[in-house]
Amino acid sequence: MTRLLIVGPQGSGKGTQGVRIAEAFGIPTVSTGDVFRGAVSAGTELGQQVKAIIEAGDLVPDELTSAVVRDRLSQQDAADGFLLDGYPRNVAQVMHLDEFLEGRDEELDAVIELDVPRDESIARISLRAAEQGRSDDTEEVIANRLAIYERETAPILDVYRTRGIVDRIDGIGSLDEITDRIIAALEARGLNRAAAA
Repeated sequence: MTRLLIVGPQGSGKGTQGVRIAEAFGIPTVSTGDVFRGAVSAGTELGQQVKAIIEAGDLVPDELTSAVVRDRLSQQDAADGFLLDGYPRNVAQVMHLDEFLEGRDEELDAVIELDVPRDESIARISLRAAEQGRSDDTEEVIANRLAIYERETAPILDVYRTRGIVDRIDGIGSLDEITDRIIAALEARGLNRAAAA
């Protein structure tokens, strides 16, 4: 059983690293964005609620986000662990997750914090925007997203630090170097990778 959370600002590479770490440990990545898209395309009741909110340009409220994630974590493939990406994104959602996991007599094993300087995050997002031709990633938009992260998401790390489960990982280097740092930190906690099939 390996239950992980990966946290980092936009441009920190957490989506890429999350997938790599989940594969190494043989657990599914539970990304809120993917879960929302899956629920919307499946046309579930939750999916229809999420779709209406997103189409209106609003953020999905905490209660609904938590309900969608609980539903995903209750699926069979997540029974032996998971890696959360994008949830919890604020302290209220930490409480929702705690409640859900306590109900299953479980807790998070580790929180991976990808530490990337703000100017590096901005440079990476700007580069990605240029490569993908994304005009919505302007400097103001990027700065605003990072400000929201710093204001709402960064405080969840303080909650998890008091529990002694945060591993702060230097997010600068090659993809392999960063993945190796994360795996080394998790193995130092006694978490073992999945045996090669």
